[in-house]
Amino acid sequence: MENKGKEQTQMNKEAAKQPNGSGRLTHVNPKERVQIHNLTLTYPDGPSTLTVLDDVSMSIAAKELTMLSGESGSGKSTLLAVVAGLTTPDSGKVIIDGTDITTLSEKERSAYRCAHIGIVFQQPNLLGSLNARDQLVVLEHMRGVRGKELKAAAGRADELLAQVGLGGLGDRRIAELSGGQRQRVGIARAIMNQPAVLLADEPTSALDSALSAEIVELLAQITHEIGCATLMITHDQQQLPKADRLMTLEDGVLHEPEH
Repeated sequence: MENKGKEQTQMNKEAAKQPNGSGRLTHVNPKERVQIHNLTLTYPDGPSTLTVLDDVSMSIAAKELTMLSGESGSGKSTLLAVVAGLTTPDSGKVIIDGTDITTLSEKERSAYRCAHIGIVFQQPNLLGSLNARDQLVVLEHMRGVRGKELKAAAGRADELLAQVGLGGLGDRRIAELSGGQRQRVGIARAIMNQPAVLLADEPTSALDSALSAEIVELLAQITHEIGCATLMITHDQQQLPKADRLMTLEDGVLHEPEH
């Protein structure tokens, strides 16, 4: 994502308080966990205006892995940032499980993101001082969870690590894990909050082809198992057949290839 470091720091500092309910809609298809309507986003570009997203509309159903491809600068990461509530569009709606997050205040979006959205980054951005288990548990601590509930979170973290193929490795420091294992920790961390939406920004860009295939297969498996709607950005043409749906962005305009 653009401004990834700043946006991740912002997300990591936020407490997961529920929004006050504003933005809640009722006329939505329950199978479509994400509905994006007519998103437009522009930036000043000297004397002119640069259109980054141009009237983008799409939906993502529960248990659906949608892959988004396109040239660098086409608007892919910006779209991901808007769906995550990290960037506000000029116009349009992003409806997640009936809540239009574009109508929420910054504080409400922050709380909604921590409670309902998981993000997998290009680099796992894990904390070197923590073991694999605590990479997940620290999120609950930041949300204000303490005592017995925090111990329960440690148990859930071990379950999620096992789910992503890292069973028994909860005590391993990050330096003791391979690149593929670190990305698996990042995926487990992203689903610690049982998200409605999972966003993955080129999660295989730093991996070889074999590990890339494993990570994408894992994302597809997680999507189908927990019932989230997953939007993944990729430049890896070899991984596209694993998608339930393919979309492309070209100069801010969304296209769905004909099959």
